[in-house]
Amino acid sequence: MASVNAAAATRQLKALANKEHAAKAVRYFKTGPGEYSEGDQFLGIRVPQIRQLEKQLRGALSISDMGLLLQNEWHEIRLFALIAMVNHYQRGDEKTKKTIVTTFFKLKKHINNWDLVDSSAHYISGAWHYDKDRSRLDKMINAKSLWDRRIAMMSTFYYIHQNDLDDTFRYAQLRLDDDQDLMHKATGWMLREAGKRNQKRLLAFIKKNSATMPRTMLRYAIEKLPEARRKQILVSTAKK
Repeated sequence: MASVNAAAATRQLKALANKEHAAKAVRYFKTGPGEYSEGDQFLGIRVPQIRQLEKQLRGALSISDMGLLLQNEWHEIRLFALIAMVNHYQRGDEKTKKTIVTTFFKLKKHINNWDLVDSSAHYISGAWHYDKDRSRLDKMINAKSLWDRRIAMMSTFYYIHQNDLDDTFRYAQLRLDDDQDLMHKATGWMLREAGKRNQKRLLAFIKKNSATMPRTMLRYAIEKLPEARRKQILVSTAKK
């Protein structure tokens, strides 16, 4: 396929804009004053449309152009960039992967919403750090930025798929006092996934931390347990 630059890809994405969908997205992603996504802007492009265009342009964009798209003011264009980076990473050699990881972390301030994090972190950050030094993520799990913390937590999803659960439980322990509901959800989600691999370890974590575990985190973590066990945990922790 002939190369396509960031400007051309942007034009194609903007051609898919839908004002009605954009208005709904602005509400759904909490873009109002003081909300977690304050000021974010939406074109109103559906995710399947973004993925379809990325598939059509796959191999035509350079990593540099992906980086330019990741800095775009429009949410869906940043999502497009991350989807393109994920697919390029998965097909790339070690040098390509390193360049994508470098771009990902250099521009991570633009990965500033939960869907942007969740569609990319474990595929890029998690995959890269799995067999390497993880100190960068160890710092990010305690960062001031909500999105840095979520990137670190969601990176462990890749580890979970490799039956490496230690960092998931370690990071969850560190974020028990997090003040953001989006971290409670992400942490509970990763605990749930880890629990699918080792239910005994999940139950031990809950027993140890039930007194201080945010309720949302707890509910997400136990979602896949047998109903009787879920009810037992919720009743017992409600009394504390």
